[in-house]
Amino acid sequence: MSTSVHEFDTRGLDQCPFMPVFGAPAVMFERGRGTELWDVDGKRYLDFLAGIAVVSLGHAHPAVADAIARQAGQLLHVSNFFANPVATAAAIGINDLLADATGEAGQVFFTNSGAEANECALKLARKFGGRGRHVVVSAFGSFHGRTLATLAATGQPSKHEPFQPMPDGFRHVAWGDLDALTAAVDPTVAAVLIEPVQGEGGVHPAPEGYLAGIRRRCDEVGALLMVDEIQTGLGRTGRWFGFEHAGVVPDVVTLAKALGNGMPVGACWARRDVAGVFQPGDHGSTYSGTAIATAAVNAVLAELRRLDAPALATARGQHLRDALTAVPGVAGVRGLGLLLAVELDGHDAPTVYRALLDRGLITNAVGPTALRLAPPLTVTTAEIDEAAALIAAVLGEAAA
Repeated sequence: MSTSVHEFDTRGLDQCPFMPVFGAPAVMFERGRGTELWDVDGKRYLDFLAGIAVVSLGHAHPAVADAIARQAGQLLHVSNFFANPVATAAAIGINDLLADATGEAGQVFFTNSGAEANECALKLARKFGGRGRHVVVSAFGSFHGRTLATLAATGQPSKHEPFQPMPDGFRHVAWGDLDALTAAVDPTVAAVLIEPVQGEGGVHPAPEGYLAGIRRRCDEVGALLMVDEIQTGLGRTGRWFGFEHAGVVPDVVTLAKALGNGMPVGACWARRDVAGVFQPGDHGSTYSGTAIATAAVNAVLAELRRLDAPALATARGQHLRDALTAVPGVAGVRGLGLLLAVELDGHDAPTVYRALLDRGLITNAVGPTALRLAPPLTVTTAEIDEAAALIAAVLGEAAA
C-alpha cells in the first residue's frame, strides 16, 4: 500500500529530515496545476513566485509531463562517453534561440542547476584568460549561485562571511556604476559576469546604457561579457533574453530555472570560438545532458515558442503592473515583463508576505520594503486581478 507525503509527515518524526538551510517550511504542497497550488490540507494558493521564476509554463504542464513520462520509459541516462538524440536536439534548440538573439553560433554545456551553469562559465573564463588573467568582475547585489566559486562571484558579502576565506580572483563594483566597473576591468580581468535584472538583489533592471558600456569595456581589454540569464532568460522579461533589451551581444550566457519548468537542468552557452578553449577533460558532469532532463527542455522550448513567451510576458506583465499600481499602499512597481517588484509605501515586506501567504497568495520579500512577483507566463488576467485584490486587502488591513 502506497504512503502519501502527508501520511509520511504525520508519522511522529522527532526531527526534521532536512538540513536547516531553508528554515522551517511555511507550507507543504502536494499538487499544482497552472498558477494554482494545493497544500496537504487541500487549501488553494495562487503561485505568483513560480518556484522563483522556474515554472514559467505553470505547474504540471501536460506537454512537459508527457515528455518526461515518455522519456522515462525509453532512456534516462547514458554516460557522456556517448551522445543521445534528446540532449543533442535540446542543445540545438538553445543555440537556435541564442543565435537569433546574438547573430553568433555557439556551443552548449548542460548542467543540473544555475549555479553549475555559472561554475562552467567561470572555469571557461579562467581558461580563456590564462594564468595571471583570471579575475572575474561582478556587481554588488548580484546573485550567481551557492557553490564556493559562484558564491564568491555573488556580490553579497553577508553570504560570504560564514565560509571565509572565499576563493580569490573575484572583484565587485557598485551595481549600475559604469565608471566603477570600467576602472575595475583592467588587464588582469578575464570576464565580467552580470545580470540584466538583479533578481535576488531586489528586481533592479540594468540602467540605460549600462550593459552597452560593459560590452565596450570588455572589448577594449579583451575580456568576456558573460550574462547570467538564469532568472531572466526564456521570455520572462518580454524578450527571449534580458540582454536583448540593451542591444548587446554577450560572449557567454547561462540559463536554468525556466529551462526545465521544474526539472533540474541548466546550460552554459558560449560563442563557438570561446567554447573552443575547453579541451577534453577540462570540465564535465556525470549528469550533463541526461535524456530525461533534456526531454523536458525540448518540450519547454517548443511550448514557449508556440505561445510566443516574450509577447505573453509583455502583455501579462503590463496587466499586472497596471493592477498593482492602482493598489493603495503600493509606492511603485519596477522590473521587466513578468519579473516585477512591488515597492511598498510604509509597509514591512516580510510581514506582508506572510499575510499574503495566509490568504493564499505566494510572493516573496526581496528587501525590507519590496515584494517580488514572478508568476507563470501562462497566468490569466483573472488570476492577476485576484492577486491584486488580495494584495489590496492585506495592505488595507495593515494601514488600518
